[in-house]
Amino acid sequence: MKVIGVTGGVGSGKSSVLALLKEICNCKILMADDIANLLKAPGQFCYQPVVSLLGEEVLLENGAIDNQEMSAAIFQNPELLAKVNAIIHPAVKAYILQAIKTEKERGEIDFLFLEAALLIECGYQAIVDEMWYVYADERTRVRRLFESRGYPEEKSREIIASQLTEEEYRAGCDWVLDNSGSMDQTRRFLTEHLSTL
Repeated sequence: MKVIGVTGGVGSGKSSVLALLKEICNCKILMADDIANLLKAPGQFCYQPVVSLLGEEVLLENGAIDNQEMSAAIFQNPELLAKVNAIIHPAVKAYILQAIKTEKERGEIDFLFLEAALLIECGYQAIVDEMWYVYADERTRVRRLFESRGYPEEKSREIIASQLTEEEYRAGCDWVLDNSGSMDQTRRFLTEHLSTL
């Protein structure tokens, strides 16, 4: 079983790439954001530390953490963001390491894909066999963010500017998947590359 990290900037089309991978190979996909949300649920490992840090104003009526409220609380406060990340990121990594171990023992899949925007920043190169950078040119990313999330161009460019540069992504990855074109083209690139692993 190969463990492959899949990263790339907002709007690069990582979700579409992962959907294609489900179709074309025997794999499991772990999404770091989904794991983080699971670990922030009431009664889970990160719930109480996050609530203690941010206060009960980030809670929904049912007691769950409101991700929008949490994002608003930490977006403009780098110190608070760092504290939240220090709670969540190690817990997510521990969960992922256990999942990799479990899947290797089961021996039922050929690939385990791990998707996260911060794979490079969080040092995941050390635990994956290969790191992929899903690339799309900025104009395509801005268009996709408008179509999928309704973001105005200025907001999209601000978010893009806050992430790693293209050069940093390329330097931290073993393979670059150009996802600027059609899904058929992306499928062909993926199929060709997977056949080499």
